[in-house]
Amino acid sequence: MQKDILLMDADPMGSAGLLALLSGQDYETQKVGSLAELRHKLAKERFMAVIMDIDSVAVDNRAIRDLVADFPATPFLCISRGRVHPELKDAIRNHIYACLNKPVDIDEITYWLRCIRKDQS
Repeated sequence: MQKDILLMDADPMGSAGLLALLSGQDYETQKVGSLAELRHKLAKERFMAVIMDIDSVAVDNRAIRDLVADFPATPFLCISRGRVHPELKDAIRNHIYACLNKPVDIDEITYWLRCIRKDQS
């Protein structure tokens, strides 16, 4: 079973806390800073999940829909300080596994990662 998580975050300091949280839960994480890097990494390796910081990397419904279509076995989660993203309504409703508020709560992220593991087994 994969325990690796790919994090897309363009802010070098923004993801330090999340990386520490995930490492404390024994998840190996890798980080990319753009959609292009994300696609390249997903084409080469399999990950248990992808977490996208939608505050630091601009994504739209089409980009998310294309990612999910190209990598259907990989669940995508989003993190954001914003509670509402009307511009991503379609993607969040149809393609995103979960959307979490920042700062990410360890119990919440652990719950969603356990759900993903359960769904993949």
